Amino acid sequence: MDLKLEVVIVPVSDVDRAKAFYTEKLGFRLDADFPIADDYRIVQVTPPGSECSIIFGTGLTPTAPGTYLGLHLIVTDIVAAQAELTERGVAVSGPFRDVTGAFHRAGAAKRVPGLNPERLSYGSFASFEDPDGNQWFLQEVSQRAPGR
Repeated sequence: MDLKLEVVIVPVSDVDRAKAFYTEKLGFRLDADFPIADDYRIVQVTPPGSECSIIFGTGLTPTAPGTYLGLHLIVTDIVAAQAELTERGVAVSGPFRDVTGAFHRAGAAKRVPGLNPERLSYGSFASFEDPDGNQWFLQEVSQRAPGR
């Protein structure tokens, strides 16, 4: 049985501000905007090339805005992705890697500035936040691990 991650609900405080950020600054495709009632609105957007979308809106989750940390967007060239997002007005930190060379940890204490020295897939990161403080990471993957 296949199990495919289709949607992640991201908590935001201002739906229109989030919609502008994700569609205009990040270039996500607007899939739907259903203003069903004053206390119930559904906005779905999808990152370019992704099969998984995000949904935000009103009345969708009790989770506090700005509390999602560690959402990942996979890119094949982190330097180019960072440059494109910066040109669109997004403040992107990095690139960086974890001191161990493995997946990054929470917080910035064990970050080493710069790309993975060998530019290994899965080893270089950059990060940014949406207007509410939900944290996103760019992760460079130029060659997938076997079975992926």
